[in-house]
Amino acid sequence: MAKRHNQRPQGMPSKAQVLEFIQSSDKPAGKREIAKAFGLKGQEKIGLKKLLKDMAEEGLIDGKKTAYHRMGGVPKVTVLRVVAIEDGEPIAEADNWAPDAPGSPPRITLKEMKGKGGKRAPALKRGDRVLARTEERDSGWIAHPMKKLPARTEGLLGVVEIDGGGKAWLAPVDKRIRNSSPISDLGEADEGLLVLAERTGRNERSGVKVVEVIGDPLAPKSFSMIAIAKHGIPHVFPDTVHEEARRAAELPLSEDKREDLRHLPIVAIDPADARDHDDAIWAEPDQQGGFDALIAIADVSYYVRPGSALDREARKRGNSVYFPDRVVPMLPEILSADVCSLREDEDRAAMACHIKIDASGHVTGFRFTRAIVRIHHNIPYEDAQAAVDNGDPPEYLANLWAAWKLLADARAKRDPLELDLPERRVMLNDEGQIEEIAVRERLDAHRVVEDFMIAANVAAAKALEAKNSPVVYRVHETPSREKLLALREYMATMGKKLALGQVVTPGLFNRMLKDVTDESEKAQVMEAVLRSQTQAYYGPANAGHFGLALGSYAHFTSPIRRYADLLVHRALVDAYKLEQPKPGNGLPEGTGLSDKDRASLQEVSDAISTSERRAMEAERDTIDRYVAAWLSGRVGETFDTRITGVQGFGFFATIVGVGGDGLVPISVLGDEYFRHDEASQSLIGERSGTTYSAGDRLKLKLAESNALTGALKFVPVDADGNAIEARGRRPEPRRRGAGGPKKGKYQTGKRGRPGNIRHQGRRKK
Repeated sequence: MAKRHNQRPQGMPSKAQVLEFIQSSDKPAGKREIAKAFGLKGQEKIGLKKLLKDMAEEGLIDGKKTAYHRMGGVPKVTVLRVVAIEDGEPIAEADNWAPDAPGSPPRITLKEMKGKGGKRAPALKRGDRVLARTEERDSGWIAHPMKKLPARTEGLLGVVEIDGGGKAWLAPVDKRIRNSSPISDLGEADEGLLVLAERTGRNERSGVKVVEVIGDPLAPKSFSMIAIAKHGIPHVFPDTVHEEARRAAELPLSEDKREDLRHLPIVAIDPADARDHDDAIWAEPDQQGGFDALIAIADVSYYVRPGSALDREARKRGNSVYFPDRVVPMLPEILSADVCSLREDEDRAAMACHIKIDASGHVTGFRFTRAIVRIHHNIPYEDAQAAVDNGDPPEYLANLWAAWKLLADARAKRDPLELDLPERRVMLNDEGQIEEIAVRERLDAHRVVEDFMIAANVAAAKALEAKNSPVVYRVHETPSREKLLALREYMATMGKKLALGQVVTPGLFNRMLKDVTDESEKAQVMEAVLRSQTQAYYGPANAGHFGLALGSYAHFTSPIRRYADLLVHRALVDAYKLEQPKPGNGLPEGTGLSDKDRASLQEVSDAISTSERRAMEAERDTIDRYVAAWLSGRVGETFDTRITGVQGFGFFATIVGVGGDGLVPISVLGDEYFRHDEASQSLIGERSGTTYSAGDRLKLKLAESNALTGALKFVPVDADGNAIEARGRRPEPRRRGAGGPKKGKYQTGKRGRPGNIRHQGRRKK
């Protein structure tokens, strides 16, 4: 509670007194409130205005004249976005926190939200936005939600639908958004088109107006464009960045200052459809049963200088985002796909990590240089694997595989976490249409490259530690005690024990998985183990990498597509004095860490961790839409599925070998009441005992497939393969709110072409 103004010293306050007032006020504190609190009048108010301006320039306060707050803090009343659910409590961040803002976004614990009449409101979930009053305590930030806000970008991207009365509606393309919004201004949009809209009032019922027409919602480009718009991914480079990239691309390689490695048969092994090539590898046997090896990485730090427009844009993006039909790169194409990319038979600037591998597979030495390389061959994984499997591979591949076997032996002794998590691959034809969706095959060639990259990443972290240099670590913390206890309870429901000793290691989970022989049961356990893990992140404080069973780990090997790696390269340039001559071209001279880099490593790490999560969600959403589009022509077919999650309202299942999570509502499970057992992740029929548990394999019929939202809906089938029609006692949640068409044309309920879209011509003017 703020003190009354007559209890404060009167007259012009000091900066410390202004800060104390702003932080202790229980309501927004602007210029007027500060002047009143200190009894300022006339010329004193002019002096206060200058004082507040000076404090803002010094980085002490932020905000506007009607509501200031401490720099690095959040306003008293502001919009928050839920970013995680931890121990049942929603954790939020300021919704408008910029990636390059000073200070990391405070993590704010949201207290229980009240509904109408003081009743408990529905639980908040990740992605929800609320207007809240914030409060900073000794234990951290908390917030009291005032009201839940409509989704911002997600709810404003949709398809124009016209109902029977001629009224236009915006059907959302996010499966979490259940309500259509009335369109008050169609602009140039027609029925059936994908559009971007903005609200015309404060709530959903006030309607929206169309501000941009994107086009055919099922055109090849649309699925990725939906994700880009929905997640707010920057995808257009400013002209200044393009111009600077062009000048950077003209920088000479300074051959006399770089280690010349062009004589080595260094190879880049990548996916056949790789759009850029960050890394390449080489190895040859030494005289002691080990290997000398080299990991060559694109020297992006030579071209992207600290403080440049290129650097600011890369920092804002955080990473490249990969979709089946396109990539949204961190760097302009002239750098990401050309000058920095390690392409066959072309001289390239590289950061070289030389490592010594002994006969037991341990890395016993390393050194880093700036080099010039000429890649001997760009090889797809499949071709490299075929060459080795044929029994007579070229010497450079044979050496790589032999060195890798030593690294693999050392990895096995380290016993990192081994989870078999299949990766879906969407293959498109020349017209951008889906040709096939399949699980990407896991080859030894993938493991070869992966283990060389891990060795280089560890070497980079240790090399910087040896020089007491700043490090942006890749951190994966040990699972929390709460999650481990929940896992133990879950294993107990399966009749299995999980012994939690003083030290939890990845090997504990590996042994548990090896003890499970039934494939269906193993899938259940694997899902549970995955849920128990923490999310990896970037940070300047080392907490180890639990999953890889490594004490020090940094990302060094992908600076074309990850800003974290670029920072590690800059730190190595400084620590090992790898600076090059400084040609002009209008670019900053230094290529190491800037003072801003050093002062803001925590803030930048937080921002790029957030960018990474954003990219993962966008990529996953897009794959889901492609899968739904591919399956929309197979509505009515029965598939082999596996249950991936169980809730009180039903369960989610994925098609084996294809993917795409779909809902099975509890209302279609049969004519009895199903009880949700949270501990065992099961739904149990109270009369029949029929049980649906996470990991179970079963046949389900595809009932609906919505290509625009990526949502699928399944129904169970009887022994004869017929859908169970009986309705249970617990009703399915309503799919839409008041107003709007009950089911849009873009949600298929029968067999038809993708999306089952019927374009009905241009709307009447």
